[in-house]
Amino acid sequence: MASNTQHHQLDLPRFEQPVRLLAVVAPYYKDIADALLQGVRGTAQQAGAALDVVEVPGALEIPTAIGIAARQANYHGFVALGCVIRGETTHYDTVCNDSSRALTLLGLQGVCIGNGILTVENVAQAEVRADPTGQNKGGGAAAAALHLVALSRKWSGHRSPNPPGDPDLIRLAGQLEGQDRS
Repeated sequence: MASNTQHHQLDLPRFEQPVRLLAVVAPYYKDIADALLQGVRGTAQQAGAALDVVEVPGALEIPTAIGIAARQANYHGFVALGCVIRGETTHYDTVCNDSSRALTLLGLQGVCIGNGILTVENVAQAEVRADPTGQNKGGGAAAAALHLVALSRKWSGHRSPNPPGDPDLIRLAGQLEGQDRS
């Protein structure tokens, strides 16, 4: 049972320069999303970070909105918020897997994201994970984003003299020949 497990939480990082976060919320389950957002607001305030919020229709749109904002706006980190509850079809699996995969790909590109999209079996599980007085996963996702922002700032300008490869190169299969690059 997870409630009997001890979890270690890192202290929030401290910042010398201002931090701007964007929470991208899918309010399909509005009460759950609002509770998660309450956790994000509390964590952002505790860390002294500015927070903006935008809403998108569903969890699948969250990574796209974060990708657009990462390219076109001026945010240091992002918090993905929503809730996916298992239903009678396989759509649950698609939404969970694809939203998570897309957020991971953005993260691997250097976007600082805390994933607060709940993937649960029922409303009761979501309520426990969104409880502002309990384990609120929204606050945890905001903390994750802030830690990644801190790491990004710590390592900015510190490049290895021999980087492991071209960061813009994506090898899909086989060896590269000539200028044929993806």
